[in-house]
Amino acid sequence: METSMQPVLQKAEVLIEALPYIQRFNRKIIVIKYGGSAMESPELQRSVIQDVTLLKLVGFKPIIVHGGGKAISKWVAKIGKEPQFINGLRVTDEETMEIAEMVLGRVNKQLVSMVQELGVRAAGITGKDGGLLTVTKKTADGQDIGFVGEVSQVDPKILYDLLEKDYLPIVAPIGQDGSFQSYNINADDAACAIAKAVGADKLAFLTDIEGVYRDLNDKSTFISRLTCSQADELIAEGHIGGGMLPKLGGCIDAVRQGVNRVHILDGRIPHCLLLEIFTNTGVGTMFMADNDDLAGEKI
Repeated sequence: METSMQPVLQKAEVLIEALPYIQRFNRKIIVIKYGGSAMESPELQRSVIQDVTLLKLVGFKPIIVHGGGKAISKWVAKIGKEPQFINGLRVTDEETMEIAEMVLGRVNKQLVSMVQELGVRAAGITGKDGGLLTVTKKTADGQDIGFVGEVSQVDPKILYDLLEKDYLPIVAPIGQDGSFQSYNINADDAACAIAKAVGADKLAFLTDIEGVYRDLNDKSTFISRLTCSQADELIAEGHIGGGMLPKLGGCIDAVRQGVNRVHILDGRIPHCLLLEIFTNTGVGTMFMADNDDLAGEKI
């Protein structure tokens, strides 16, 4: 009897471990930036959407901001164009902008359907809806990269309205400038801007990396918690480079502008969101303010 009860008791222990986190973040906003390989695999897609839906059902107020870069590149190639990038930013001419808007709209509605299949009402929008994201033209080291936008203003009213009516907002990173021209926005930048504007308690990035390492070639140097000052030091000492540099900058900026905790998670790990948020150890790297109390649970 004891042996047969063990799996049941372990499940109960997992639920009890999650309880303080459910209490702590009940009715709090959490922004999830969804992209990378987790969008390519149907199994991982299902895992992520299950996680976010569960967060909603236990009292969180999640907002998904999604990318779609690989799908955009695929469709650009289909019309015979070669995808171009400068400093990690997609060169977006008028034709590419039309493709990006079409593809991101398609991805957006697919995610809406997946959430609603699990019994939660979702609403898919872009940054153009309700004037959510206003942008200015972005350049890459002074080079013109076309219709790529830098978020200059966020009007979160449409998000508050959807959350109040019990919808799960799913946002595609397309914005407009003052002349109502559409611009493609880096999804990380859009998620950071939205998290700061709504005063999110958490901002989670689902990426293709496990988190932050002091030395990428030494897995024992993984860092599970970082204050903003510690992150600044890592950057100044040259430990961070490539695509991680702007991501870390965004994490630091978000915390310093009021987001309570920011997480970098490996979206290739099934249910990484639940493991990070509802367990004491977590699975990614968490950023926090310098005056944060590091004692106790990882919340």
